[in-house]
Amino acid sequence: MNRADHTDIDTLLFPRWILPMTEGCPVLEGHALAIRDGMIDAILPADEARRLNTKEHVELPEHALMPGLINAHGHSAMSLFRGMADDQPLHTWLNDHIWPAEGRWVSEEFVRDGSALAIAEMLRGGTTTFSDMYFFPEVTADIARRAGIRAQLSFPIFDFPSAWGSGPEEYFRKGLALRDTYKHSDTIFVAFGPHAPYTVGDDALGKVAMFAEELDAPIQIHLQETAQEVDDAVKQTGLRPIERLAKLGILGPRTQCVHLTCLSEDDIALLAQHRSHAIHCPESNLKLASGFSPVEAMRAAGVNVALGTDGAASNNDLDLFGELRTAALLGKAVASNAAAVPDHYALSMATINGARALGIDHLVGSLEAGKQADVIAIDLSDLAQQPVYTPVSQLVYTQISHRVQHSWIKGRRILDNGALTTLDSRELIEKAQYWRRKISGE
Repeated sequence: MNRADHTDIDTLLFPRWILPMTEGCPVLEGHALAIRDGMIDAILPADEARRLNTKEHVELPEHALMPGLINAHGHSAMSLFRGMADDQPLHTWLNDHIWPAEGRWVSEEFVRDGSALAIAEMLRGGTTTFSDMYFFPEVTADIARRAGIRAQLSFPIFDFPSAWGSGPEEYFRKGLALRDTYKHSDTIFVAFGPHAPYTVGDDALGKVAMFAEELDAPIQIHLQETAQEVDDAVKQTGLRPIERLAKLGILGPRTQCVHLTCLSEDDIALLAQHRSHAIHCPESNLKLASGFSPVEAMRAAGVNVALGTDGAASNNDLDLFGELRTAALLGKAVASNAAAVPDHYALSMATINGARALGIDHLVGSLEAGKQADVIAIDLSDLAQQPVYTPVSQLVYTQISHRVQHSWIKGRRILDNGALTTLDSRELIEKAQYWRRKISGE
Protein backbone atom coordinates (compact mmCIF):
# COMPACT_ATOMS: atom_id res chain seq x y z
CA MET A 1 0.00 0.00 0.00
CA ASN A 2 1.37 3.38 -0.99
CA ARG A 3 0.53 5.41 2.09
CA ALA A 4 2.23 8.52 0.77
CA ASP A 5 -0.90 9.17 -1.24
CA HIS A 6 -3.31 9.06 1.73
CA THR A 7 -4.66 12.60 1.44
CA ASP A 8 -8.26 13.74 1.32
CA ILE A 9 -9.65 10.49 2.71
CA ASP A 10 -13.45 10.57 2.75
CA THR A 11 -14.06 8.13 5.60
CA LEU A 12 -11.91 6.37 8.16
CA LEU A 13 -13.39 3.37 9.98
CA PHE A 14 -11.87 2.28 13.29
CA PRO A 15 -13.30 -1.13 14.26
CA ARG A 16 -12.04 -3.55 16.87
CA TRP A 17 -11.55 -6.25 14.21
CA ILE A 18 -11.20 -6.27 10.44
CA LEU A 19 -11.89 -9.48 8.49
CA PRO A 20 -10.60 -8.77 4.97
CA MET A 21 -11.66 -12.23 3.67
CA THR A 22 -8.36 -12.56 1.84
CA GLU A 23 -6.13 -15.63 1.59
CA GLY A 24 -5.48 -17.21 4.97
CA CYS A 25 -8.56 -15.51 6.49
CA PRO A 26 -6.61 -13.06 8.70
CA VAL A 27 -8.29 -11.19 11.55
CA LEU A 28 -6.74 -7.77 12.08
CA GLU A 29 -6.88 -5.80 15.32
CA GLY A 30 -5.67 -2.25 15.83
CA HIS A 31 -6.25 -1.36 12.20
CA ALA A 32 -8.40 1.12 10.29
CA LEU A 33 -9.97 1.11 6.85
CA ALA A 34 -9.75 4.19 4.65
CA ILE A 35 -12.33 4.99 1.96
CA ARG A 36 -11.76 7.50 -0.82
CA ASP A 37 -13.98 8.14 -3.87
CA GLY A 38 -16.02 5.03 -3.18
CA MET A 39 -12.95 2.79 -3.11
CA ILE A 40 -10.96 1.13 -0.34
CA ASP A 41 -7.83 3.28 -0.20
CA ALA A 42 -5.97 1.28 2.44
CA ILE A 43 -6.09 -0.90 5.52
CA LEU A 44 -3.46 0.47 7.84
CA PRO A 45 -2.49 0.63 11.52
CA ALA A 46 -4.99 2.69 13.49
CA ASP A 47 -2.32 4.93 15.02
CA GLU A 48 -1.10 5.84 11.56
CA ALA A 49 -4.64 6.38 10.29
CA ARG A 50 -5.43 8.84 13.05
CA ARG A 51 -2.78 11.18 11.65
CA LEU A 52 -4.52 11.43 8.27
CA ASN A 53 -6.82 14.19 7.12
CA THR A 54 -10.34 12.89 6.64
CA LYS A 55 -13.88 14.18 6.30
CA GLU A 56 -15.38 11.53 8.59
CA HIS A 57 -14.12 9.41 11.48
CA VAL A 58 -16.31 6.45 12.49
CA GLU A 59 -15.44 4.78 15.79
CA LEU A 60 -16.57 1.15 16.01
CA PRO A 61 -15.02 -0.01 19.30
CA GLU A 62 -16.80 -3.40 19.60
CA HIS A 63 -17.46 -4.04 15.93
CA ALA A 64 -16.20 -6.47 13.32
CA LEU A 65 -15.70 -4.95 9.88
CA MET A 66 -16.00 -7.24 6.87
CA PRO A 67 -17.03 -7.24 3.20
CA GLY A 68 -20.74 -6.86 2.53
CA LEU A 69 -22.53 -10.17 2.07
CA ILE A 70 -23.38 -11.45 -1.41
CA ASN A 71 -26.70 -13.24 -1.81
CA ALA A 72 -25.95 -15.16 -5.00
CA HIS A 73 -29.48 -16.41 -5.73
CA GLY A 74 -33.00 -15.25 -5.04
CA HIS A 75 -36.35 -14.13 -6.39
CA SER A 76 -36.79 -10.83 -4.59
CA ALA A 77 -40.34 -9.95 -5.60
CA MET A 78 -41.55 -13.27 -4.19
CA SER A 79 -41.26 -11.67 -0.76
CA LEU A 80 -44.92 -10.76 -1.30
CA PHE A 81 -45.70 -14.52 -1.30
CA ARG A 82 -43.89 -15.08 2.02
CA GLY A 83 -45.79 -17.64 4.09
CA MET A 84 -48.47 -18.17 1.45
CA ALA A 85 -47.79 -21.84 0.64
CA ASP A 86 -45.72 -23.41 3.39
CA ASP A 87 -44.99 -27.07 4.03
CA GLN A 88 -45.36 -28.35 0.45
CA PRO A 89 -42.92 -30.42 -1.63
CA LEU A 90 -41.22 -28.53 -4.44
CA HIS A 91 -43.32 -29.59 -7.41
CA THR A 92 -46.61 -29.27 -5.49
CA TRP A 93 -45.47 -25.89 -4.19
CA LEU A 94 -44.61 -24.74 -7.71
CA ASN A 95 -47.40 -26.26 -9.78
CA ASP A 96 -50.34 -25.94 -7.40
CA HIS A 97 -49.52 -22.74 -5.55
CA ILE A 98 -46.72 -20.49 -6.80
CA TRP A 99 -47.17 -20.63 -10.58
CA PRO A 100 -50.96 -20.05 -10.35
CA ALA A 101 -50.39 -17.13 -7.96
CA GLU A 102 -47.75 -15.67 -10.26
CA GLY A 103 -50.08 -16.02 -13.23
CA ARG A 104 -52.72 -14.00 -11.43
CA TRP A 105 -50.75 -11.38 -9.55
CA VAL A 106 -47.32 -10.73 -11.08
CA SER A 107 -47.07 -7.30 -12.71
CA GLU A 108 -44.67 -4.38 -12.79
CA GLU A 109 -46.30 -3.01 -9.63
CA PHE A 110 -46.00 -6.36 -7.85
CA VAL A 111 -42.31 -6.66 -8.77
CA ARG A 112 -41.57 -3.07 -7.78
CA ASP A 113 -43.10 -3.40 -4.31
CA GLY A 114 -41.86 -6.96 -3.68
CA SER A 115 -38.31 -6.19 -4.77
CA ALA A 116 -38.15 -3.04 -2.64
CA LEU A 117 -39.33 -5.04 0.39
CA ALA A 118 -36.69 -7.70 -0.25
CA ILE A 119 -33.89 -5.20 -0.80
CA ALA A 120 -34.69 -3.46 2.47
CA GLU A 121 -34.64 -6.78 4.34
CA MET A 122 -31.34 -7.76 2.76
CA LEU A 123 -29.70 -4.42 3.48
CA ARG A 124 -30.68 -4.56 7.13
CA GLY A 125 -29.08 -8.01 7.40
CA GLY A 126 -25.73 -7.05 5.89
CA THR A 127 -26.27 -8.00 2.24
CA THR A 128 -24.77 -5.45 -0.14
CA THR A 129 -25.00 -7.47 -3.39
CA PHE A 130 -27.79 -9.78 -4.53
CA SER A 131 -28.55 -11.85 -7.60
CA ASP A 132 -32.14 -11.98 -8.76
CA MET A 133 -34.00 -14.16 -11.22
CA TYR A 134 -37.56 -12.99 -11.76
CA PHE A 135 -40.03 -11.39 -14.11
CA PHE A 136 -39.75 -7.69 -15.01
CA PRO A 137 -36.02 -7.56 -14.17
CA GLU A 138 -35.88 -4.02 -15.52
CA VAL A 139 -38.11 -2.97 -12.62
CA THR A 140 -35.93 -4.70 -10.02
CA ALA A 141 -32.83 -3.18 -11.62
CA ASP A 142 -34.30 0.30 -11.26
CA ILE A 143 -35.28 -0.30 -7.62
CA ALA A 144 -31.79 -1.66 -6.86
CA ARG A 145 -30.16 1.35 -8.51
CA ARG A 146 -32.31 3.75 -6.50
CA ALA A 147 -31.67 1.88 -3.25
CA GLY A 148 -27.92 1.90 -3.85
CA ILE A 149 -27.48 -1.87 -3.62
CA ARG A 150 -25.36 -3.88 -6.05
CA ALA A 151 -27.29 -6.43 -8.13
CA GLN A 152 -27.07 -9.09 -10.80
CA LEU A 153 -30.31 -9.46 -12.77
CA SER A 154 -30.66 -12.88 -14.38
CA PHE A 155 -33.44 -12.32 -16.88
CA PRO A 156 -35.77 -15.32 -16.99
CA ILE A 157 -36.03 -17.64 -19.99
CA PHE A 158 -38.71 -20.34 -20.33
CA ASP A 159 -40.12 -22.29 -23.25
CA PHE A 160 -43.59 -21.00 -22.36
CA PRO A 161 -45.31 -17.63 -21.85
CA SER A 162 -45.29 -15.68 -18.60
CA ALA A 163 -46.33 -12.26 -17.37
CA TRP A 164 -43.07 -10.91 -18.82
CA GLY A 165 -43.12 -12.40 -22.31
CA SER A 166 -44.65 -14.72 -24.86
CA GLY A 167 -41.72 -17.14 -25.11
CA PRO A 168 -37.96 -17.42 -25.63
CA GLU A 169 -37.75 -14.92 -28.49
CA GLU A 170 -39.31 -12.14 -26.44
CA TYR A 171 -37.32 -13.05 -23.32
CA PHE A 172 -34.07 -12.77 -25.27
CA ARG A 173 -35.09 -9.49 -26.88
CA LYS A 174 -36.05 -7.86 -23.59
CA GLY A 175 -33.11 -9.29 -21.67
CA LEU A 176 -30.53 -8.18 -24.20
CA ALA A 177 -32.06 -4.70 -24.23
CA LEU A 178 -31.73 -4.61 -20.43
CA ARG A 179 -28.10 -5.64 -20.73
CA ASP A 180 -27.49 -2.78 -23.15
CA THR A 181 -29.05 -0.34 -20.67
CA TYR A 182 -26.62 -1.31 -17.91
CA LYS A 183 -23.56 -2.39 -19.88
CA HIS A 184 -21.48 0.48 -18.48
CA SER A 185 -22.70 0.15 -14.87
CA ASP A 186 -20.41 -1.13 -12.13
CA THR A 187 -23.28 -1.83 -9.74
CA ILE A 188 -26.00 -3.39 -11.96
CA PHE A 189 -25.11 -6.48 -14.01
CA VAL A 190 -27.28 -8.53 -16.34
CA ALA A 191 -27.04 -12.31 -16.77
CA PHE A 192 -28.91 -14.97 -18.70
CA GLY A 193 -31.41 -16.80 -16.50
CA PRO A 194 -32.70 -19.99 -18.16
CA HIS A 195 -35.00 -21.25 -15.42
CA ALA A 196 -34.10 -24.95 -15.35
CA PRO A 197 -33.34 -27.84 -17.71
CA TYR A 198 -36.92 -29.10 -17.37
CA THR A 199 -38.47 -25.75 -18.41
CA VAL A 200 -36.06 -24.77 -21.21
CA GLY A 201 -35.46 -26.87 -24.33
CA ASP A 202 -32.28 -27.49 -26.27
CA ASP A 203 -32.92 -24.72 -28.81
CA ALA A 204 -33.21 -21.96 -26.21
CA LEU A 205 -30.35 -23.37 -24.12
CA GLY A 206 -28.15 -23.48 -27.20
CA LYS A 207 -28.98 -19.85 -27.86
CA VAL A 208 -28.09 -18.96 -24.26
CA ALA A 209 -24.71 -20.68 -24.66
CA MET A 210 -24.04 -18.83 -27.91
CA PHE A 211 -24.96 -15.37 -26.59
CA ALA A 212 -23.15 -15.86 -23.29
CA GLU A 213 -19.96 -16.83 -25.08
CA GLU A 214 -20.27 -13.97 -27.54
CA LEU A 215 -21.00 -11.35 -24.87
CA ASP A 216 -18.85 -12.84 -22.08
CA ALA A 217 -21.99 -12.82 -19.94
CA PRO A 218 -22.92 -14.92 -16.89
CA ILE A 219 -25.56 -17.66 -16.86
CA GLN A 220 -27.57 -18.63 -13.80
CA ILE A 221 -29.76 -21.76 -13.82
CA HIS A 222 -31.59 -23.96 -11.29
CA LEU A 223 -29.96 -27.37 -11.63
CA GLN A 224 -30.48 -30.84 -10.18
CA GLU A 225 -32.62 -29.51 -7.36
CA THR A 226 -34.36 -32.83 -6.68
CA ALA A 227 -33.89 -36.54 -7.34
CA GLN A 228 -37.13 -36.50 -9.33
CA GLU A 229 -35.72 -33.89 -11.70
CA VAL A 230 -32.70 -36.10 -12.38
CA ASP A 231 -34.74 -39.29 -12.77
CA ASP A 232 -37.18 -37.63 -15.17
CA ALA A 233 -34.31 -36.21 -17.25
CA VAL A 234 -32.60 -39.59 -17.57
CA LYS A 235 -35.88 -41.21 -18.70
CA GLN A 236 -36.55 -38.46 -21.26
CA THR A 237 -33.07 -37.74 -22.61
CA GLY A 238 -30.78 -40.54 -21.42
CA LEU A 239 -28.63 -37.88 -19.76
CA ARG A 240 -28.39 -36.37 -16.33
CA PRO A 241 -29.15 -32.61 -16.50
CA ILE A 242 -25.51 -31.63 -15.87
CA GLU A 243 -24.39 -33.92 -18.70
CA ARG A 244 -26.96 -32.36 -21.03
CA LEU A 245 -25.87 -28.82 -20.15
CA ALA A 246 -22.24 -29.75 -20.74
CA LYS A 247 -23.09 -31.10 -24.21
CA LEU A 248 -25.05 -27.94 -25.04
CA GLY A 249 -22.16 -25.67 -24.03
CA ILE A 250 -23.94 -24.15 -21.01
CA LEU A 251 -21.36 -25.19 -18.41
CA GLY A 252 -18.36 -22.93 -18.12
CA PRO A 253 -16.54 -20.49 -15.83
CA ARG A 254 -19.37 -17.94 -16.16
CA THR A 255 -22.09 -20.46 -15.18
CA GLN A 256 -23.81 -20.31 -11.80
CA CYS A 257 -25.56 -23.59 -10.94
CA VAL A 258 -28.20 -23.20 -8.24
CA HIS A 259 -29.20 -25.85 -5.64
CA LEU A 260 -27.33 -29.00 -6.81
CA THR A 261 -28.84 -31.25 -4.16
CA CYS A 262 -28.63 -34.49 -6.17
CA LEU A 263 -25.04 -34.92 -7.34
CA SER A 264 -22.96 -37.93 -8.27
CA GLU A 265 -19.16 -37.98 -8.24
CA ASP A 266 -19.26 -37.62 -12.03
CA ASP A 267 -21.53 -34.57 -11.73
CA ILE A 268 -19.09 -32.91 -9.36
CA ALA A 269 -16.20 -33.77 -11.68
CA LEU A 270 -18.04 -32.09 -14.58
CA LEU A 271 -18.61 -28.93 -12.54
CA ALA A 272 -14.94 -28.83 -11.60
CA GLN A 273 -13.79 -29.59 -15.14
CA HIS A 274 -15.82 -26.70 -16.56
CA ARG A 275 -14.98 -24.41 -13.62
CA SER A 276 -18.68 -23.74 -13.07
CA HIS A 277 -19.90 -22.29 -9.78
CA ALA A 278 -22.30 -23.82 -7.25
CA ILE A 279 -24.89 -21.65 -5.50
CA HIS A 280 -25.97 -23.37 -2.29
CA CYS A 281 -29.43 -22.52 -0.86
CA PRO A 282 -29.62 -24.76 2.22
CA GLU A 283 -32.68 -23.37 3.98
CA SER A 284 -34.91 -23.42 0.90
CA ASN A 285 -33.72 -26.94 0.12
CA LEU A 286 -34.53 -28.03 3.67
CA LYS A 287 -37.96 -26.40 3.70
CA LEU A 288 -38.95 -27.95 0.37
CA ALA A 289 -37.30 -31.28 1.30
CA SER A 290 -35.36 -31.06 -1.96
CA GLY A 291 -32.24 -32.75 -0.68
CA PHE A 292 -28.77 -31.97 0.63
CA SER A 293 -26.06 -30.33 -1.41
CA PRO A 294 -22.63 -31.99 -0.87
CA VAL A 295 -20.76 -28.76 -0.18
CA GLU A 296 -17.65 -30.34 1.30
CA ALA A 297 -17.31 -32.76 -1.62
CA MET A 298 -17.57 -29.90 -4.12
CA ARG A 299 -15.10 -27.85 -2.11
CA ALA A 300 -12.64 -30.76 -2.08
CA ALA A 301 -13.01 -31.08 -5.86
CA GLY A 302 -12.16 -27.42 -6.35
CA VAL A 303 -15.66 -26.17 -7.17
CA ASN A 304 -16.32 -22.61 -6.02
CA VAL A 305 -19.38 -22.69 -3.73
CA ALA A 306 -21.35 -19.51 -3.07
CA LEU A 307 -24.49 -18.96 -1.03
CA GLY A 308 -28.05 -17.83 -1.72
CA THR A 309 -31.26 -17.56 0.23
CA ASP A 310 -33.60 -18.35 -2.68
CA GLY A 311 -36.89 -16.45 -2.45
CA ALA A 312 -38.80 -15.61 0.72
CA ALA A 313 -41.68 -17.79 -0.48
CA SER A 314 -39.58 -20.90 0.18
CA ASN A 315 -37.19 -19.84 2.93
CA ASN A 316 -38.95 -17.63 4.43
CA ASP A 317 -36.32 -14.97 5.12
CA LEU A 318 -33.47 -13.32 3.27
CA ASP A 319 -31.05 -13.46 6.19
CA LEU A 320 -27.71 -14.46 4.67
CA PHE A 321 -25.97 -14.67 8.06
CA GLY A 322 -28.62 -17.19 9.06
CA GLU A 323 -28.07 -18.98 5.77
CA LEU A 324 -24.32 -19.31 6.25
CA ARG A 325 -24.88 -20.66 9.76
CA THR A 326 -27.24 -23.30 8.35
CA ALA A 327 -24.74 -24.07 5.58
CA ALA A 328 -21.94 -24.62 8.09
CA LEU A 329 -24.02 -26.86 10.34
CA LEU A 330 -25.70 -28.83 7.56
CA GLY A 331 -22.41 -29.29 5.71
CA LYS A 332 -20.97 -31.11 8.70
CA ALA A 333 -23.94 -33.47 8.95
CA VAL A 334 -23.95 -34.25 5.24
CA ALA A 335 -20.20 -34.97 5.25
CA SER A 336 -20.38 -36.82 8.61
CA ASN A 337 -17.41 -34.67 9.55
CA ALA A 338 -17.43 -31.95 12.19
CA ALA A 339 -14.50 -30.24 10.46
CA ALA A 340 -16.39 -29.87 7.18
CA VAL A 341 -17.47 -26.38 6.04
CA PRO A 342 -15.50 -24.59 8.78
CA ASP A 343 -16.54 -21.15 9.96
CA HIS A 344 -14.07 -19.22 7.80
CA TYR A 345 -15.25 -21.09 4.69
CA ALA A 346 -18.88 -20.34 5.51
CA LEU A 347 -18.01 -16.63 5.62
CA SER A 348 -16.14 -17.01 2.33
CA MET A 349 -19.21 -18.57 0.70
CA ALA A 350 -21.17 -15.42 1.53
CA THR A 351 -18.45 -12.96 0.46
CA ILE A 352 -15.50 -13.66 -1.84
CA ASN A 353 -16.92 -16.92 -3.23
CA GLY A 354 -20.14 -15.12 -4.12
CA ALA A 355 -18.16 -12.41 -5.87
CA ARG A 356 -16.24 -15.04 -7.85
CA ALA A 357 -19.45 -16.79 -8.83
CA LEU A 358 -20.97 -13.55 -10.13
CA GLY A 359 -17.72 -12.57 -11.86
CA ILE A 360 -17.27 -9.39 -9.81
CA ASP A 361 -14.43 -10.41 -7.48
CA HIS A 362 -12.26 -7.69 -9.05
CA LEU A 363 -14.73 -5.19 -7.58
CA VAL A 364 -15.98 -6.61 -4.27
CA GLY A 365 -16.00 -9.67 -2.01
CA SER A 366 -12.93 -8.82 0.07
CA LEU A 367 -11.52 -5.75 1.75
CA GLU A 368 -8.47 -4.81 -0.30
CA ALA A 369 -7.03 -1.54 -1.51
CA GLY A 370 -8.37 -0.78 -4.98
CA LYS A 371 -11.68 -2.61 -4.54
CA GLN A 372 -14.97 -0.81 -4.17
CA ALA A 373 -15.94 -0.03 -0.60
CA ASP A 374 -18.77 -2.49 0.10
CA VAL A 375 -18.32 -2.84 3.85
CA ILE A 376 -20.47 -3.83 6.82
CA ALA A 377 -19.96 -3.30 10.56
CA ILE A 378 -21.41 -5.79 13.04
CA ASP A 379 -21.65 -4.98 16.76
CA LEU A 380 -20.37 -7.92 18.82
CA SER A 381 -20.96 -6.33 22.23
CA ASP A 382 -24.29 -8.08 22.90
CA LEU A 383 -24.46 -10.71 25.65
CA ALA A 384 -25.31 -13.43 23.10
CA GLN A 385 -21.88 -12.89 21.50
CA GLN A 386 -19.88 -13.02 24.74
CA PRO A 387 -17.13 -13.90 25.26
CA VAL A 388 -15.42 -13.25 21.94
CA TYR A 389 -12.50 -15.63 21.53
CA THR A 390 -12.60 -15.15 17.77
CA PRO A 391 -15.04 -12.94 15.87
CA VAL A 392 -15.25 -15.45 13.02
CA SER A 393 -16.95 -18.00 15.27
CA GLN A 394 -19.44 -15.44 16.58
CA LEU A 395 -20.31 -14.26 13.09
CA VAL A 396 -21.05 -17.79 11.90
CA TYR A 397 -22.45 -19.69 14.86
CA THR A 398 -24.51 -17.10 16.77
CA GLN A 399 -27.65 -15.20 15.78
CA ILE A 400 -25.99 -12.11 14.37
CA SER A 401 -27.84 -10.45 11.48
CA HIS A 402 -29.77 -8.13 13.83
CA ARG A 403 -26.41 -6.82 15.06
CA VAL A 404 -25.45 -5.38 11.66
CA GLN A 405 -25.35 -1.66 12.41
CA HIS A 406 -23.74 0.02 9.41
CA SER A 407 -23.08 -0.65 5.77
CA TRP A 408 -21.42 1.20 2.95
CA ILE A 409 -21.83 0.36 -0.73
CA LYS A 410 -19.32 1.95 -3.04
CA GLY A 411 -18.42 4.14 -0.07
CA ARG A 412 -21.98 5.43 0.39
CA ARG A 413 -23.62 4.91 3.78
CA ILE A 414 -26.69 2.75 3.12
CA LEU A 415 -27.36 1.52 6.67
CA ASP A 416 -26.77 3.96 9.52
CA ASN A 417 -27.03 2.52 13.03
CA GLY A 418 -29.57 -0.02 11.76
CA ALA A 419 -31.66 2.51 9.84
CA LEU A 420 -32.01 2.47 6.05
CA THR A 421 -30.91 5.67 4.37
CA THR A 422 -32.39 5.08 0.90
CA LEU A 423 -35.67 3.25 1.58
CA ASP A 424 -38.70 4.02 3.79
CA SER A 425 -39.41 0.99 6.00
CA ARG A 426 -42.88 2.19 7.03
CA GLU A 427 -43.96 2.68 3.41
CA LEU A 428 -42.66 -0.78 2.48
CA ILE A 429 -44.62 -2.42 5.29
CA GLU A 430 -47.80 -0.62 4.25
CA LYS A 431 -47.38 -1.79 0.65
CA ALA A 432 -46.75 -5.37 1.76
CA GLN A 433 -49.92 -5.29 3.84
CA TYR A 434 -51.83 -3.89 0.85
CA TRP A 435 -50.70 -6.88 -1.24
CA ARG A 436 -51.68 -9.35 1.49
CA ARG A 437 -55.20 -7.91 1.56
CA LYS A 438 -55.39 -7.93 -2.24
CA ILE A 439 -54.12 -11.50 -2.68
CA SER A 440 -56.25 -12.77 0.23
CA GLY A 441 -59.35 -11.15 -1.22
CA GLU A 442 -60.00 -9.05 1.87
